[in-house]
Parts: sequence; structure tokens; C-alpha cells
Amino acid sequence: MLSRSVRTTKLDLRLSPQAKQTLSAAARASHCSVSQFVLQSALSRAEEVLIERRHFELNAEQWTTFMAALDAPPRDLPRLRQSMQEASVFEATDAG
Repeated sequence: MLSRSVRTTKLDLRLSPQAKQTLSAAARASHCSVSQFVLQSALSRAEEVLIERRHFELNAEQWTTFMAALDAPPRDLPRLRQSMQEASVFEATDAG
């Protein structure tokens, strides 16, 4: 559901007339404004996407494999180690 917090940020988007017509029809069917409908729909979808990144299910065999991977010592990755020792492009350099 919509948060009751103060809304101070605006989001603009461009869409086709057909898309706007579809959203308007859906908003009317939901008895709310187009803005409310779009915000509720976008937030609902955002939560679905985020929950997929936070929660996953494994069977017993998959869980055992997952835990073994977590418990395993880290692999040596020479290229990664080398890049971590090099100066970052974001670090200041002495240009003279």
C-alpha cells in the first residue's frame, strides 16, 4: 500500500497515447487517480523484484551445496588481487 509520508519528489515519464489510455482506464476501474494507480503498481512490482533478491528457497540437497560453498575457503583470484593493489582511476595522481 501507499505510504502516508510526505511526497516531495517528482517522477516524470514519457509514454505513448495508448499506454496512457490503458493506465487511465485501469485507474478508473480501481477508483483512483492515474498517479495513484501508477505509484501503487510500480511500488508493488518493486517489492516483488526486491523480495526475489532477498528470499530464495532451496531443497535439502541445494541447501547442503550452498552451505558448503559458503564454508569453503576463498579462491585465489590473481587478476582480482592485482587489480586491488593497483591505484584506482578515482584516486588522485601526482600530475606534476
